[in-house]
Amino acid sequence: MFSIDRGSVENSAAEGDGDHWGYRMMERCPSQSSLDESSQRREAGEREAGSQHAAQLLSALAALRQNALLCDVRLQAQAEGATEPGEGTWAHRAVLAASSPYFRAMFTQFTERTRPTVTIQNVEPEALEAIIEYVYEPESLAITEDNVQALLSGASLVQVGGVRAACCAFLATALSPDNALGIRAFAEMHACAALAAAADDFVHKHTLDVLQAEEFLALEPAPLARLLASDHLSVPGEEPLLDALLRWLRHDPDARRERLADLLEHVRLPLLPRDVLVARAAAEPLASAPLRVKDLLIEALSFHLSRPERRAAAAAECARARPRRPPRSPRALLVVGGQAPKAVREVEALELDTGRWGAAAHLPTRRCRAGLAVVGGRLYAVGGFNGTLRVRSVDVYDVATDSWSAGPPLTARRSTLGVAAIGQVIYAVGGFDGAAGLSSAEALDPREGAWRPIAGMSTRRSSVGVAVLEGKLYAVGGYDGTSRLCLSSVERYDPATDAWEPAEEMSARRSGAGVGVAGGALYAVGGHDGPAVRRSVERYRPAEGWSPAPPMAHARRNAAVAEHRGRLYVVGGDDGAANLNTVEVFDPATEQWSMLGSAMTLGRSYAGVAVVERGP
Repeated sequence: MFSIDRGSVENSAAEGDGDHWGYRMMERCPSQSSLDESSQRREAGEREAGSQHAAQLLSALAALRQNALLCDVRLQAQAEGATEPGEGTWAHRAVLAASSPYFRAMFTQFTERTRPTVTIQNVEPEALEAIIEYVYEPESLAITEDNVQALLSGASLVQVGGVRAACCAFLATALSPDNALGIRAFAEMHACAALAAAADDFVHKHTLDVLQAEEFLALEPAPLARLLASDHLSVPGEEPLLDALLRWLRHDPDARRERLADLLEHVRLPLLPRDVLVARAAAEPLASAPLRVKDLLIEALSFHLSRPERRAAAAAECARARPRRPPRSPRALLVVGGQAPKAVREVEALELDTGRWGAAAHLPTRRCRAGLAVVGGRLYAVGGFNGTLRVRSVDVYDVATDSWSAGPPLTARRSTLGVAAIGQVIYAVGGFDGAAGLSSAEALDPREGAWRPIAGMSTRRSSVGVAVLEGKLYAVGGYDGTSRLCLSSVERYDPATDAWEPAEEMSARRSGAGVGVAGGALYAVGGHDGPAVRRSVERYRPAEGWSPAPPMAHARRNAAVAEHRGRLYVVGGDDGAANLNTVEVFDPATEQWSMLGSAMTLGRSYAGVAVVERGP
């Protein structure tokens, strides 16, 4: 390949002899190009003619078979359990042998090579007919939910790879929480490694939904043990796995009780919150379980009583003390609605792997001062203010489709409320209904579809920060409309007892503080006490109480907080003079704040934030 630099030709001409050389080269190149193009057209034409010839040949063979001409074998399928084979279908030995190693061996090495009729055992007649028709006419294959298992079983037996691959692809696209475990078992039975891997990947990414499916309760002990032992399950903690195991046990207690100890070995009991572990150990069926179960509980309790450095050593020695490593789909920080300066519908998404901002689907209506929670792969925007009214409405965001839909409404109007999730249950705490601050709270299990009241707090709290630490809900600071004071007090809710109790007070009054959890500690970030907007930060650990943490670079109130990979992201808010579009990030490992390199397109306070998975 030659390239002509026009500037070089002009310069050569000026020197006397380059002009003639340049034109010679320009004459040669078109001639060569014409030859190349002609050759390429001829090769393309030959390929097209070859493809047409192959298609015509296959079509002619299909016509011969359809009319039973020159056919030399009749195949009959006899389904498992059937007393007689099906009617059968005609075919050509040579065509079948060319399409399948199974038929090639049958018609060249075994007695079937001369038999006019051959019976294929353990194949559905309709499936065998469809497979043979595919050999002659590939476009004829029609896969449905009703025939895919029979087709895959038959194609695996007679080794027709095209049908097998098409069935596996069909099942991979049909994976759902209700069938993933069954498809995984079916793929293993037929040695479909790619389909089994796809099913495994689906289970790992949608573990909580799979655990709720009916087919989970039908698992045999061996596949259940393998599921519980997986290092890649996407669970917020070990409690959902323990709940699922006990639910499986109760499904057939007489037959399954003796397997409890073997299966409980795969639940990482040391990683349960200590209060949850103690409560479960004292309740049935663990309280009366065999000695091996007691040993596992003692091991877990000993882990909690150990010094932190000993826990690290235990995690290195014992798989039950090591956190799982779920697959990491691309994650995004969603900033939903907010006040800029009025309530807005805009949603921005920060791709956490790249640091780039982009737009996501707008909220259906304007919403600020709402609370956010993520449960079951969906994001719930709860309550808030639409610019005119405090609302009860809930909007639900589907990450996979980038779309919003209506969710179950709250029982009370709430803006500046606190929202968080424990397991699969969303809690909405306090807030302002347009007339007064609220001490009440309510809970939603999305599987039940309606909010229910729970115990109320001792104090009215609007502009309250809420987060979950060690399985309990903390309501931090806020504003008490009765006394008209910003609050330093904190209350803690235990779902097991449906009761609130006082927790240690902060050192400062904080209304509109951002609240989040990272590294086993709860943080109260910024906020205000009257006109004074704070940049200070406090950190709470249950065994130590509150202590100062490094301050932010900027004073912020009504900012939103989310955790990602052990770091806190503090988003937006206002500094008392203007809404902010910046994000500060705190890393507990280094005890340092940093400013995110990119900013939102919109400065906003009273927004909601949450981290969601972008993957399937």
